[in-house]
Amino acid sequence: MPGFLVHSGATVLCAHGGQAIPTTPNQRVLVSGQPIATTATAYVVAGCPFGPPNPGPCVSAQWLAGATRVLAGGVPVVMQESPSFCVPTGTPLNVVANQVRVSAT
Repeated sequence: MPGFLVHSGATVLCAHGGQAIPTTPNQRVLVSGQPIATTATAYVVAGCPFGPPNPGPCVSAQWLAGATRVLAGGVPVVMQESPSFCVPTGTPLNVVANQVRVSAT
């Protein structure tokens, strides 16, 4: 299924509303002048209000899958609807604001 590529300037939130920020986006491929995210890009989550006792706030996240036909540096690029996983809660990331010019499948 096609979807828009996620770049480092996209607004990405954990399921509880914490801000997710990419740690190492792909600097060689730019969309709207900003580096894109690949499935190898780890995210840190700040400000997740989901608190103790179990399991605590989201602190990091990883994309599980990306585009099947578009790669950057040999790694699948992340699309807006790509599945993800937050640690330690197991909830997904939500891309709430993103570029709408470049898509992939």
